[in-house]
Amino acid sequence: MSQKIAILALVLAIGTITRAGDKPEVFANGQVDDARLRHVHDVDHPTIFTPDSYDRASWEARAAELRKQVLVAEGLWPLPERTPLNPVIHGKIDRDDYTIEKVFFASMPGHYVSGNLYRPKNRTGKLPAVLCPHGHWPDGRFYERTDKEAQAQIAEGAEQTLQGAKYPLQARCAMLARMGCVVFHYDMVGYADSTAIPHREGFTDAQAILRLQSFMGLQTWNSIRALDFVSSLPNVDPSRIAVTGASGGGTQTFILFNVDPRPAIAFPAVMVGEEMQGGCVCENAPLLRIGTDNCELAATFAPKPLGMSAANDWTRAMETDTYPKIQTIYGFFSAKKNVLGKHFSFEHNYNQVSREMMYNWFNDHLKLGWPKPVKEKPFEPVAPRDLSVYDDQHPRPADTADATTLRKYMTAASDRQLEELWKSNPDEYRQTVREALKAMVHDQIPAAGEVVVSRTSGPQTMDGITIETGALSRRGADEAVPYVSLVPTDWNGKVVIWVSPEGKSELFGADGKPNQSVQNLLRQKTAVVSADLYLTGEYVSHSQPRRTDNGKYEGQNYAGFYYGYNRGTLANRVHDLLSLISLVRQWAGTQSVDLVATGKTATAALLARGLAGDAIHRGAIDLGGFDFDQVTDPLDPMMLPGALKYGDVCGFIPLCDAGQTLVSGVAKSAASDRTLGLKSVTVRNESAQPAELLNWLNH
Repeated sequence: MSQKIAILALVLAIGTITRAGDKPEVFANGQVDDARLRHVHDVDHPTIFTPDSYDRASWEARAAELRKQVLVAEGLWPLPERTPLNPVIHGKIDRDDYTIEKVFFASMPGHYVSGNLYRPKNRTGKLPAVLCPHGHWPDGRFYERTDKEAQAQIAEGAEQTLQGAKYPLQARCAMLARMGCVVFHYDMVGYADSTAIPHREGFTDAQAILRLQSFMGLQTWNSIRALDFVSSLPNVDPSRIAVTGASGGGTQTFILFNVDPRPAIAFPAVMVGEEMQGGCVCENAPLLRIGTDNCELAATFAPKPLGMSAANDWTRAMETDTYPKIQTIYGFFSAKKNVLGKHFSFEHNYNQVSREMMYNWFNDHLKLGWPKPVKEKPFEPVAPRDLSVYDDQHPRPADTADATTLRKYMTAASDRQLEELWKSNPDEYRQTVREALKAMVHDQIPAAGEVVVSRTSGPQTMDGITIETGALSRRGADEAVPYVSLVPTDWNGKVVIWVSPEGKSELFGADGKPNQSVQNLLRQKTAVVSADLYLTGEYVSHSQPRRTDNGKYEGQNYAGFYYGYNRGTLANRVHDLLSLISLVRQWAGTQSVDLVATGKTATAALLARGLAGDAIHRGAIDLGGFDFDQVTDPLDPMMLPGALKYGDVCGFIPLCDAGQTLVSGVAKSAASDRTLGLKSVTVRNESAQPAELLNWLNH
């Protein structure tokens, strides 16, 4: 039978799958049943941690993956240059068995970390140190309750002394210093002496998200530099550094030990749980909690000593849920004695009851030798105004930067760092950016067996052509990505994956017949496959209702509240395409897989190409002039957090280092030099039509 008759038979076969003359659909009489259209995670509904799915080896791999995810999310992959701190320490205040000093230093040029340094008296040798980040207590480090509020705390049993009730943050630092620790109590950005950048301002626009510049990332970097500061003190033992904070300070505690291995003991208070994850922009960043939650992030500290307190808030399930889960992880290391979690029936707090739990934990694991049980001693508070680090003799530095100025420095420093890496070591650059991209799309090429198919129609063979439609999902994900495959019976093992904003309907004309280019490929014994990537094709053809998230939380307008818990549209399209690539790669008989992509889905194809490695033999992708600097709306479907940090579109092109790839329609970019001289990639500024791209594949 002639090829012309075979193609006619193909059209008839497709008609038996749907209706004659229609383009193939998987959900022709209904709506796409994809869990991503129904379930959106958020601050109050994160992904729930399930520790029973791990053993020690798999957990260690997972923990390493999580630490990398946190580094990328915080804008710290690779770690920025550690510029000189130039610390200023002055204004010693003398107390009975400890002193308090005033400190400020530059965590980066123009941005200053301020705080108080508590040091024990009459101690020799190397001493342990404790970092004390604070949470959203009014005035932060300067927090002071009224006498009436303090008396209420005493009456309910939360505090025992008026001093501790009025100044609970000072109480913690004073007691730890008495126990023999060097304590650094430092400001969150926008609190106490750190007022150059108002809290919650300056890091919420689209450009900040594209560069992974966030309020949370800035505070995390300040914590890293605080570790640098205390480690540099001559009387501090860098192997015995602890960190403890409550509420937002609790978040800073477990985020710090995810990005820096130096903390040896930790005590995050009233923040480790699986309900509300942190209600401020300073506790949320794009990419941070996709597929994870605070419970799992805290568990990465295993097997180091981890103590946790909980209250009658979002952490109330500590003893019944959170603590047992983290114990499971510590059990993999035979180290259950190194984790402790307790709930105390008070409102959100770091009161004396919780503080004494922490003192005893630190006493044991820092080997402080304090008589047990440790009880907090009364102390002489310092008036908040007298704790301020700036005065006439020590004014605020003249180069103190606002958010706009600081972000310009951060952008230039990051761009310079990646440019130098590209010039000095292209292989390391590729490894760095590829690992970042995995976190940015929260995915990689799935292994054999991870992709499952449902709702299949076919396979049906008619005179030399086998047609099949179905829906793809990662195992256990409850996704439903509609796809179609057309495979000649005399298939030569070659597959072309065709990606288009119109989805799989791009393979067919208005009459439902395969278009001329598809017919040509079939005559060449090449299989053709396409799918409706997320929110294309059938996802929109039935006016599918979809729950959306506007990036707002309790009056705060920040898209990190969405991207911190969910893949964006573009990342989901990369995910779907990687599923399709994995599926056809695993077909019996597949010899090679080529990729052709146009329109706005072409960007997803480029990113998937960079992650797919040798799973793709040849790729022909037309970007249509798109570049990420065109994205100005934080919730734009083309938003990819981090895309500008890693060099815009041209920053990802070097990842296409397997096989051969044509990338046309490339806009000019600051990172365009990274596309020069690539042996595996041909880059063109001019756009190409699908027929031209297909011709290049056969070149």
